[in-house]
Amino acid sequence: MSTYYFVAASEAFLTQEEPLEEVLRERVRDYSEKGKDIDFWLVRQPAFLNAPEFKEQASSIPQPAAAVISTDAVFIDFMKLRLEYVLKGSFEAPSNSIPDPLAGA
Repeated sequence: MSTYYFVAASEAFLTQEEPLEEVLRERVRDYSEKGKDIDFWLVRQPAFLNAPEFKEQASSIPQPAAAVISTDAVFIDFMKLRLEYVLKGSFEAPSNSIPDPLAGA
């Protein structure tokens, strides 16, 4: 089981209102130069938000939702500071309630 960290918000906020694509593109470039494996993903309509442990929190996110998920807690801290109006959290997966951490609904 691994720990995944995330920031989640409405898909429109993450993909249209904020320059998220630019941030992720720059990070991909940096990882490529360093020979580092990608450890972050943009997931539209993330299924993990349907897990019972996120029921209350997820109800505050306008639908359709999207999330940036990573195994790097520091990157998600940066994303929370950069994006500000997002839900930040973490979860363990795979688990009974979250079998696939990167699945879309």
